[in-house]
Amino acid sequence: MQVNMTVNGEQVGGDVEPRLLLVHFLRDHLGLTGTHWGCDTSNCGACVVHMDGEPVKSCTVLAAMAGGREVRTVESLANGELDPVQQGFMEEHGLQCGFCTPGMLMCARALLDKVPDPTEHEIREAISGQLCRCTGYTTIVRSIRWAAEHPASEAATTGAA
Repeated sequence: MQVNMTVNGEQVGGDVEPRLLLVHFLRDHLGLTGTHWGCDTSNCGACVVHMDGEPVKSCTVLAAMAGGREVRTVESLANGELDPVQQGFMEEHGLQCGFCTPGMLMCARALLDKVPDPTEHEIREAISGQLCRCTGYTTIVRSIRWAAEHPASEAATTGAA
């Protein structure tokens, strides 16, 4: 079947099997390998992307279900300079092995788009569907807090980005 959608601001399409998962469409058809394919059961959250502005686990969404929708992947975060969530993960050591990082970044960006100054509880709730086996989450929470305290324009002017 033919599927068309907007991915990272560009119209894309392709002929896909009806059962093809969005994560595989992004990685295999579009070459956007920043979205990690982890557990394939929606337990780890490494595959989170935004669909129409909402974080979704792309291993549970069929590519056909994304037809006509706007999809944003982790590749869209850096637009000439690092997004504050990316910078925050660097500043506060929020990544180690990197497996969970794309999903964490996308969940953090979705949270900050809706709640610019979240509490620690709101941050922890936003990443509650993400599995990290390295950091213990403390540095991830600090990273997201850093991003909230350094909006994009400020992060660029402080030399942090």
